[in-house]
Amino acid sequence: MILSVEGLAFNYPSRSVIKDIKFSISKGDFLAILGVNGAGKSTLLKCINRILKPHTGTVFIKGEEAFKLGRRELAKRIGYVAQRNESIRSTVFDAVLLGRKPYIQWEASREDLEIAQDALKSLGLTEYALRYLNELSGGEQQKVVIARALAQKPELLLLDEPTSSLDLKNQFEVAKIIKKVVKEQQIAAVVTMHDLNLAIRFADKFLLLKDGKIFAAGGIEVMTPENIESVYSVPVKIDKIEDVPVVIPV
Repeated sequence: MILSVEGLAFNYPSRSVIKDIKFSISKGDFLAILGVNGAGKSTLLKCINRILKPHTGTVFIKGEEAFKLGRRELAKRIGYVAQRNESIRSTVFDAVLLGRKPYIQWEASREDLEIAQDALKSLGLTEYALRYLNELSGGEQQKVVIARALAQKPELLLLDEPTSSLDLKNQFEVAKIIKKVVKEQQIAAVVTMHDLNLAIRFADKFLLLKDGKIFAAGGIEVMTPENIESVYSVPVKIDKIEDVPVVIPV
């Protein structure tokens, strides 16, 4: 088991955001967290990554309590990509190399440089290596941040709407890359998503949040028209096009 979340809850002063969240994922799992805006998806990721301190509950990374790990050690275990990332005056290569920071003592080693190069290659960014981040489009910058997370060589990827600023081609490319990395490197990924069709196509596990609670969790069997309508308040049907499930609002 790579990630185990047990009874996680978080409250802001004025309201409760997530309540009694329990789930676990193993090597090779791609978990999509789904739900309407305000359901608690981003808050859940931040609690797992210790950006926010949950009021109750525990998070275990490969059996070790995440809240007892040092920051450097946690960064070796978890690669996190936020919804919004500030663009700094840095080359693309240097930005990705920052993912090796938890491992670097004095200066980057040859291994660190090679890992950064491999991460750039996996996202199709090699030709951008010496360009500055502020010269890239928003979608290209998002891919750089994902490459930086991959350069950490984490056991767990936490990605908060990683495809939200990408065009159709890059949405599919990034989702395919995440799935490929998870399977080949036998790590796990927890990804918040709004696009149900992208989630169904690439994820193998699903967590549907409603009002801060788990409404349904499991494999493709939980992605039913009834569950989707209950969570999103929109009637849908699910058809197949060339054996690929497609969610269609009706």
